[in-house]
Amino acid sequence: MPDLAEVLKSALSLKVDDRAALAERLLASLDELDEEEAERLWAEEAQRRLEEYRAGRARAAEAQDVAKKAEILFR
Repeated sequence: MPDLAEVLKSALSLKVDDRAALAERLLASLDELDEEEAERLWAEEAQRRLEEYRAGRARAAEAQDVAKKAEILFR
């Protein structure tokens, strides 16, 4: 099985329409996860983000600032 770097290199060499189709399919595959797997993955991501914050590689943002940015982006 090819590793992530190989797959990414190949994917990035695709035509834009093919990259978009691939991205759509990959995102859809995440929706197919069962609830337990999805929760496990979110817990791992939350732990990773907490470690990044504690190590000083990420910064916190006020919830109201995040909400404002989201509102602007989704208009």
